[in-house]
Amino acid sequence: MKVIDVSKHNGTIDWTKVKKDGIEGVIIRAGHGKLVSQKDPMFETNYKGASAAGLHVGAYWYSYAVTAAEAKIEAAVFLEAIKGKTFDLPVYLDIEDKTQVPLGKKVCTDITNAFMGVLEAAGYFAGVYSFDSFFGSNLDGSVRKRYALWVARVENVAPVCAPEWGIHQYSWKGRVSGISGDVDMDICIKDYPAIIKGAGLNGYSKADTYKVVAEISGVSADKAGYISTSCKNLGMTVTKEKE
Repeated sequence: MKVIDVSKHNGTIDWTKVKKDGIEGVIIRAGHGKLVSQKDPMFETNYKGASAAGLHVGAYWYSYAVTAAEAKIEAAVFLEAIKGKTFDLPVYLDIEDKTQVPLGKKVCTDITNAFMGVLEAAGYFAGVYSFDSFFGSNLDGSVRKRYALWVARVENVAPVCAPEWGIHQYSWKGRVSGISGDVDMDICIKDYPAIIKGAGLNGYSKADTYKVVAEISGVSADKAGYISTSCKNLGMTVTKEKE
């Protein structure tokens, strides 16, 4: 899936042109920091426009947290910013700030888990964004296994430190119709819409499931065998009995 990520810095976007240019999804910055006033001023406009154009939509929050306690505050503000909306791509913690790099692996992992815990408790499919080397130097391996990963590596190669990535940000200088100037380009290799909608997360209701029980009698052995095989191919449990 071809994906872009945007913020107020991309200005006013013509989402119909973006869609026609082959872009299938977008991750929108909802804001940054721990104050409601730091909500991205273009978030509502970008969400409405991208959704109306039929794009898959996710969101992210840029973190400045240097403790787990601060991360929980930021996560709560993030939830307030995205309240009432649905997202069929993950909602992400963006952890990469220069104030966080010197903190080391344990503190950054604690920050991440604290932020993620707030999102997951609220029913969201949460993910982590950072540059590839940050995943290696500042985040424990458990983070890579536990959450959806959105990884930046723009050297035209796939991420090395976080090979479990679901979305790879591969360029900061892309060009897309409907957007003036450079735009971040991403490729998504996981079917997040199916995962999220199927689990009833990110504002979606979990789909109802049904049990189907079928029975047929009075058929020949050959036909019974054919029907049994066909049902098994559909994933059904089959019991064949002689009458």
